[in-house]
Amino acid sequence: MANRGPSYGLSREVQEKIEQKYDADLENKLVDWIILQCAEDIEHPPPGRAHFQKWLMDGTVLCKLINSLYPPGQEPIPKISESKMAFKQMEQISQFLKAAEVYGVRTTDIFQTVDLWEGKDMAAVQRTLMALGSVAVTKDDGCYRGEPSWFHRKAQQNRRGFSEEQLRQGQNVIGLQMGSNKGASQAGMTGYGMPRQIM
Repeated sequence: MANRGPSYGLSREVQEKIEQKYDADLENKLVDWIILQCAEDIEHPPPGRAHFQKWLMDGTVLCKLINSLYPPGQEPIPKISESKMAFKQMEQISQFLKAAEVYGVRTTDIFQTVDLWEGKDMAAVQRTLMALGSVAVTKDDGCYRGEPSWFHRKAQQNRRGFSEEQLRQGQNVIGLQMGSNKGASQAGMTGYGMPRQIM
């Protein structure tokens, strides 16, 4: 973790709001899935945000996770370093993030390296792992291990084809979004400038 002093005022309020988004139950589910998915002897971390961060911080668990979602021989990160050097560990986190994006996780769902490295936004790390799990369940290519109910299946593309005649017929219909003129008439209207007759 970075050597930063405590934050005060607005910075502290913002940090507290970010920390409130962290879900301890989701942490347990994600840890169980990662251990099951990697199918290796990965040590189960003690519960808690700080332990979860420390467990993922060197990037080796994340790299093993993304590699396990590919068939053998097609892993996106061929060499996983066990180095204790900070820049190597941050580089591995960056490799995981790039591989997750290539795998199908949207850019908006991906956390920043410092969110994990400095523990600034562990909820963003959870969101990225949830999105990765959802993409893995949706792909259904046989590489996902775990309960399919742990993650939401993403919507698939559903293209519709219309004939030229159907498209022409659709141009003659006034959509309800434009409003309706049913029941509209000018009965009871008076000329401009005339006072209304209220009885």
